[in-house]
Amino acid sequence: MLPNIYQGDYRLLAIFPIMLVVASLLLIPSLKMGVDFRGGTLVTLSLKEAVDAKQLQDQLASEGLDATVRVFHTSVGERAEVEIPQSDQLVKADELRDKFNTILPKASQLEVLAYHNSSYEAEYKVQKAELDAIADEMFVLAGRDRSQMNITGTNDLQQKFSESYTSIYSDYQQVISGSLKKYVQYDSISVQSVSPALTTYFIEEAIRVVILASVLSLILVFLFFREIVPGIAVLTGAFCDIVIALGGMSLLGIPFTLASFAALLMLLGFSLDTDILLTTRLLKRKGDPRENAFDAMKTGMTMSIMAMVAFGALFVLSLLTHIPTYYEISAVALAGLFGDIFATWGINGVVILHHVESRRKS
Repeated sequence: MLPNIYQGDYRLLAIFPIMLVVASLLLIPSLKMGVDFRGGTLVTLSLKEAVDAKQLQDQLASEGLDATVRVFHTSVGERAEVEIPQSDQLVKADELRDKFNTILPKASQLEVLAYHNSSYEAEYKVQKAELDAIADEMFVLAGRDRSQMNITGTNDLQQKFSESYTSIYSDYQQVISGSLKKYVQYDSISVQSVSPALTTYFIEEAIRVVILASVLSLILVFLFFREIVPGIAVLTGAFCDIVIALGGMSLLGIPFTLASFAALLMLLGFSLDTDILLTTRLLKRKGDPRENAFDAMKTGMTMSIMAMVAFGALFVLSLLTHIPTYYEISAVALAGLFGDIFATWGINGVVILHHVESRRKS
């Protein structure tokens, strides 16, 4: 029979979780961003023969590619992942595309208006000149000669601009695959590129989802319990879970990708589950609050342990198959579940228990 940890001065239980959160906050700045959130190119290779990751990385550096190489064995043979940051040329191409697409709608509209009414011609020429200047920069990047193109209007300019943009990405991927062919024998190759614009979109969406989830959680908790302190305590526990998980990612070298972000959102839901379980037992049940808190902890710990067993199995599978998505999801989930045990029962439990006892005394 386990002793009730909330007997005596239970406030001491918050010391270790707070230290864990502080340590995680110190680790978070060194968290590595994956291709999804910083842009770049990820090449996955099915190798015909084993290669040395460090040697291949040095060979690619001699080709001007600042690559990070990972080689691992799977049940279907040797595989390699080559991660390459976004090139300056691709970043410039994305900037030009954004500018071009911003001006294009108005220029197209003015072109039609100027065709029917000459009073719009001067304004159209100004917009057309801006489009031409941006397009010329794109053509130079793509190594294409505008004089060899048959451009008679805005639609033609848009088509040639898009073709040039696509060719820049295609040529860059061919440079990467050509460099790899010099040093690696492979059966198949997969190339995934994420542009800076898409990266910015992913980051904005991630921030929006986290804020929306937090606000909705606070509103629902307040409507259910009709008290501010439990709502703040629940969000505090969820925040601590995410911070500890991010610190664990930094410590283990797990990059922040869409897969790991999905795992963090799942942790947010699990944290709210255990926090609401604790809050409900303390606020809705009669009897000794400390016994109610300990009873909730036993139920919550059972949930956490079973979840850790499930994700532990996925983690072992990821080590056997070397599938990065499995590894990222399982490792992040395990780190977060570990943090949830201390955050929920060491921080949330202390805050809500103190709130309930103070309210009863008053």
